[in-house]
Amino acid sequence: MNAIISASRLASDLTGPNPPVVLDVRWQLGGPNLRHAYEEAHIPGAVYVDLDTELAGPAGAAGRHPLPDPEVFAEAMRAAGVSENRDVVVYDGGLGWAAARAWWLLRWTGHPSVRVLDGGLAAWRGPVESGSAVPPAGTFVPSPGKASLLDADGAAALARTGLLLDARAAERYRGDVEPIDPVGGHIPGAVSAPTTGNVAESGCFLPAGELADRFAALGADGSSEVGVYCGSGVSGAHEVLALAVAGIPAALYVGSWSEWSRDGSRPVATGPDPQ
Repeated sequence: MNAIISASRLASDLTGPNPPVVLDVRWQLGGPNLRHAYEEAHIPGAVYVDLDTELAGPAGAAGRHPLPDPEVFAEAMRAAGVSENRDVVVYDGGLGWAAARAWWLLRWTGHPSVRVLDGGLAAWRGPVESGSAVPPAGTFVPSPGKASLLDADGAAALARTGLLLDARAAERYRGDVEPIDPVGGHIPGAVSAPTTGNVAESGCFLPAGELADRFAALGADGSSEVGVYCGSGVSGAHEVLALAVAGIPAALYVGSWSEWSRDGSRPVATGPDPQ
């Protein structure tokens, strides 16, 4: 199944006999949640999901957005109406990072059919509604481990034996600036691949062939395993999604730089080159 869905296709599917469950995962880094924006206007029937409390555990040694408690995630998904036998479509405000985090978690926990709205809410041309949707409870029971996951040691090893992509902005990769985490730089051996290179000016993903060419130029040529990390496992999920659109499987290091940089025993590289 394609990992993304167009706004026009979603509009059509919502009028069909078995419409998808729609999740609104609008989110902003370092700010309050965007439930108020959801309540003002959202795609009809969409249910709000909070990234910081339902798609991640408490910040700490494992990073700023570690994996959520399985029961917390399960309860949030069932409350949103998610079941194994219904398609799920996830959207956010347009960047796609938060939606991709929900997409990745649902895939990792075994949901068979989940897609991200290409271009997010900004691409939607259909009607919107206000207030909060309260759907019938879903039946989804997460089964973690269905998608590839890296820990810090696995990410370090993959940077040497395969291809580890750093999805953050290039200046953070180089260590020129670090506005959030304790130390600037990157995991030694990782290759810079900012998520901004995955999308067009419209905010929609580049065509699959162009994404495949982009990642091939970065070293994802099918000869080795691919992994991704970012600041805290959010924009990295967007890179995994872009790789999936290109037909390239990839693992996600959820702890990412926010976990790596808190461990003083981990090496840090700076500058434009992987080493």
